[in-house]
Amino acid sequence: MYRIKRQDDPEKNYQLMAYMAKRVLEDDKDVIASLANVSAVINGYMDKINWVGFYIMRDGELVLGPFQGLPACIRIQVGKGVCGTAVKEGKTQIIPDVHKFPGHIACDSASNSEIVIPIYKNGEVFGVLDVDSPEFDRFGELESKYLQEICDALDKQLGVG
Repeated sequence: MYRIKRQDDPEKNYQLMAYMAKRVLEDDKDVIASLANVSAVINGYMDKINWVGFYIMRDGELVLGPFQGLPACIRIQVGKGVCGTAVKEGKTQIIPDVHKFPGHIACDSASNSEIVIPIYKNGEVFGVLDVDSPEFDRFGELESKYLQEICDALDKQLGVG
């Protein structure tokens, strides 16, 4: 059905990743199934990562959703860790060294850097996209741009925005 084919040029690779994520979102409107497929696409196209997935707001806290990687923290309070901070501040968090981040929650001790992007529904945070890497300073504006494009597609395709 879908085939992961990485490109040598990082930006072209991310363009293809965003394109493939949008394609899988066209297949079904079920939120959980779509988030599962999107996490698989990101995992397939991004190198040097060890975890990618979603946390969904439920009863005032973030609850683990579909992901690729080792088992993760199940619940995260708003304002706690990188994910909770992204929700509290309502903006993308790019953390070059998670060990220097106040209140970092170490779900996987191999993670050294992280990017978290909030996803909105009707003006409220629906959840977050979370990507971790074993490398320091792994994420920057290029990753932020294309992961945000995927989150925007989630908003549109799933009626999350």
